[in-house]
Amino acid sequence: MSLVAGRGPLSHNPAGWFVPPLPAELVYVEPHPRRVQAFRHGHMVIDTERALLVHRRDRPLSYAFPAADVGGLPGSPEPAAPGYVQVPWDAVDTWFEEGRQLVHYPPNPYHRVDCRPTRRRLRVTVAGTVLVDTDDTVIVFETAVEPRLYVAASQVRTDLLRRSDSSSYCNYKGTATYWSAVVGDTVIADVAWCYPDPPPESSPIRGCFSFDATRAEVQAELPGSGS
Repeated sequence: MSLVAGRGPLSHNPAGWFVPPLPAELVYVEPHPRRVQAFRHGHMVIDTERALLVHRRDRPLSYAFPAADVGGLPGSPEPAAPGYVQVPWDAVDTWFEEGRQLVHYPPNPYHRVDCRPTRRRLRVTVAGTVLVDTDDTVIVFETAVEPRLYVAASQVRTDLLRRSDSSSYCNYKGTATYWSAVVGDTVIADVAWCYPDPPPESSPIRGCFSFDATRAEVQAELPGSGS
């Protein structure tokens, strides 16, 4: 993501524009001198510092490896980098980059997560009951993602939230827990999420909540919202 997906500069729906326009089919390949390791059935099957990052429009960011570094793993030649192959993400059990376990895709060196304390107001209502109404918030600016407000648990009616079984993972913010709102007889599943143990770059939102505007009435003072 970032360069090639969402509103990234190499996506088909960029936030800005190039002059002159870029070719419709564009691939950007760059050296990635970090230690990348992959494990399968408890055995390390890739251990290299010679990986490339391949940015291809509307495709997830991917690694390409020297063919000699992938052993007997399945792989397909990378046309943009002769002598390199791409290994399907699910061909191994776990991926690591410099000791951090990865999920879904490699971390993008152009992806930023900026978490800034702010006085932007957030008001969240479910079934006529206010769960949040505060301007003591954190705004998260994340590459190729719309800005979002987070709020500390002390500013939330957590007595009306129940932990659900849902979870998700982000290489930049960590594992998210999800919370359902219970207001009287009304239950709204997964109305909020929280990152209890984010990596250092996202530490300002540790334990904070954000809310799904499709599941609750959310009024968030965000850039361009006119609030």
